[in-house]
Amino acid sequence: MSPKNEKDIDDPQKVKLGRPSNAEIMPDAGKIHLDPAQPWGRGLMKDVRSTLFTHFKEEMTNFNQRTVAVSLLMFITVIAPTLTFGAIYGSSTEFHIGAVETIIATAWTGVFSSLFSGMPMCIVGSTGPVLIMTSVIYDLSKDIGVPFPQFYAWVSVCWMFVYTTVTAFFDLTRYVKLATRFTDDIFALLIVSIFILNAVGSPFRPVGLLRYFDPAKIVHVELKEEVGAPEEYSYVKTALLSILIGFAMTGTIFAVRSLKTCPFLCSQKVRDSFHDFAVTIAVIVWSSVKHLGFPSIETEQLKVPDAFEPTTYACCTANCTTYWPDDCPDATAPFGTRSWFAKMLDLDGHENAIFIAAGPAILSFLLFYLDNGITWHLIYSPQNNLKHGDSYNWDLFLNGLCNLINGILGLPWLVASTVPCMVHINKLAEKDMDGKVLNVQETRLTYLFSHLLVGLSLLFLPAMKQIPMPVLLGVFLFMGLSSLGGIDFWKRVLMFFQQPSLYAKTPATKYMKASRIHMYTVMQIIFFCGVFVVQNIKAIAIAFPFMTLMCIPGRLWLLPKFFEGWELMLLDGEAEEIEEWIEKKERIVNELGMEEEEDKDGV
Repeated sequence: MSPKNEKDIDDPQKVKLGRPSNAEIMPDAGKIHLDPAQPWGRGLMKDVRSTLFTHFKEEMTNFNQRTVAVSLLMFITVIAPTLTFGAIYGSSTEFHIGAVETIIATAWTGVFSSLFSGMPMCIVGSTGPVLIMTSVIYDLSKDIGVPFPQFYAWVSVCWMFVYTTVTAFFDLTRYVKLATRFTDDIFALLIVSIFILNAVGSPFRPVGLLRYFDPAKIVHVELKEEVGAPEEYSYVKTALLSILIGFAMTGTIFAVRSLKTCPFLCSQKVRDSFHDFAVTIAVIVWSSVKHLGFPSIETEQLKVPDAFEPTTYACCTANCTTYWPDDCPDATAPFGTRSWFAKMLDLDGHENAIFIAAGPAILSFLLFYLDNGITWHLIYSPQNNLKHGDSYNWDLFLNGLCNLINGILGLPWLVASTVPCMVHINKLAEKDMDGKVLNVQETRLTYLFSHLLVGLSLLFLPAMKQIPMPVLLGVFLFMGLSSLGGIDFWKRVLMFFQQPSLYAKTPATKYMKASRIHMYTVMQIIFFCGVFVVQNIKAIAIAFPFMTLMCIPGRLWLLPKFFEGWELMLLDGEAEEIEEWIEKKERIVNELGMEEEEDKDGV
């Protein structure tokens, strides 16, 4: 049974006046309703008509200065994790998938999605859970004796694409919309924390600026070899310079962006230009500082491949299941590169692998469903004030189609990538002083241009190597820190350390006791810690999306046992519902001539 505040029931003055309790103002407040089903393709076609067919021309023609600035920012935001994931894919799949494949997949899928998706504010990319799933499929292919490219293709083509198509056709994506800001904020803070930890120094993996002080870090071994005189190499100097560049990079971005509201420079247009191009300016400045100011101190550079070719470049035979020179030391030269297309019928006599592929395809589909769905729900939340609508069914079908093609070509699967999506919408949004989104430039051009640049980067691989890795870590840190301000969960965590009289003015702080708000935040922290721990334990990390999924039933069925519906509505409800409740409450207060402050304690 839901808890009742004693004042809500027993206050004789309120009973005498006949004043309704907060719970009685809107009896259905805080309840989550499932959208009506639109199966048999009706929901899918509705998505296409209401988004792609309605707003395509506007989204392809609203070009301005911000379009250029955000496109450059998104290129930097996307290319660094693309190359990082490419390196990890290489070590996880014995270089069946590597940096070149990851760049190609990101470029073509991004360009295709920018033109044909219904939600162009959402950016696709590689993610950790999908990487782990791919590693599991690779290990399974070795266990059953089937070449990985063929098995990977069957998982993609025959099963996973079928699952995504059926889900979109029968409008099963509507279940993701049962998530509220309770789940959205947990997922957003989790992804943001990953970016911040990986930039500053992760306790779970050897990445981040502070990790340069570890003399055993592999990059120090590589840099010693490059110097040629190991005794002249100092890891301490490298670490200090890397930390200086990384944190200075982040500070420079924030400083340049702050020029927008300062009285300096000759006009507002110039100040806006500095604000829009802050990341690009900072990258140029600190890359130049490294190469011109400290040429003798080695730092880690951005890792990119030397040439455009499949990563598995040294095959012993035509089917490319053995690799030169390790598997064929007697051969004087490799047979050649692998084919770009998987030979799906060459299963080494294990035709049953076609049906075995159905199992990992189910897990892969669930990852796609959850990674995409929660990110879409987070970005297309009403609080972001997007006007062009969403298209869950169409975009899931499109994502399945793109990953079908990626599977055949031996490219990595891509899904909506949360932090790039958050950066994308934040940089295209106009906000008031309180951080409320006033409007967003809903465009396809930034998505299109940034991923065209990712594709063109294949032509300038040597030049990209000149970007110091600490510069990109500084960008990662900026992306994480700048995203924190838009997460309500984080704002409520900060309330634990703030003077109550100085809390931000929100409907929750106005009408609820601080202790009730803190109780809600504590429960959210518990769920967050569960997801965070699972995500960072490698042995069970594949269960990360499922832990995130558990936040939805937690909000639907567990929280109502501790909170009234109106309290949940004020904390994570939709803006329209909150405004309706406040309007009814204030009308009642005015009619009864009572002071609103009397009711702040949750009554």
